[in-house]
Amino acid sequence: MSGLYHDTGVVLRTYKLRESDKIVVIHTRDNGKVRAVAKGVRKTRSKFGARLEPMSHVKLLLYRGRELDIVSQAEAVEPLSPMLSSLDRASQGLAALEAVDQLSLEREPNPQLYKMLVGVLRTIAAEPSPLNVPAFYWKLLAREGFSPQLDECVRCHGSEPAVQLVAFDLNEGGVLCRSCRSGQAISPAALGLLRDILGGRLQHALRQEESPATHEVSALATRALEYQIERRLKAVAMFEAH
Repeated sequence: MSGLYHDTGVVLRTYKLRESDKIVVIHTRDNGKVRAVAKGVRKTRSKFGARLEPMSHVKLLLYRGRELDIVSQAEAVEPLSPMLSSLDRASQGLAALEAVDQLSLEREPNPQLYKMLVGVLRTIAAEPSPLNVPAFYWKLLAREGFSPQLDECVRCHGSEPAVQLVAFDLNEGGVLCRSCRSGQAISPAALGLLRDILGGRLQHALRQEESPATHEVSALATRALEYQIERRLKAVAMFEAH
């Protein structure tokens, strides 16, 4: 049947439809963001329904519809249980999903975004570093074309050690020296972590213990992503509260 197609994706969110169905929003490898109906999954505790929960990584058989597709089959690529083993992992995973949901487009193939999402979920499942989500946000922003200037003042172009870089301004697009400063203060430790994340030393950054510097990087990453998408992130509130 021409309307049937296979794809692999990550479930971003679900919501109820009628008495027994639910709509599943999936970022797929080959078709971008897809909205599909899973019929009857709320009537029984079927394995089919369990495979279509947020953060699930699944192989799918779908039928293309006019507005909503229909999920015919779903097979787990990897178990969801590690993501549900702690509140920290679950909250980090949901924060990553929301960011992708905001950046992915309906029916627009984006295999790199799919690859990044699968990668961060696997990293969270293995080790919920305090910088997993912030680093993911910064990598997403860089991919969207927002790579902040971190090595010299964005106004006077002074660099270390001649000047001290002490502030970060989203409107300006990077760091500023003491003479030019605007935006918010940034510590040398947080600036170092940002350089690690965006400069090829991601694994070193992810090995860092929770600290005031990781909190700085996390808060700044959230503000930067919200600045770009022009809306608040809901999942981050739970993540940061925890």
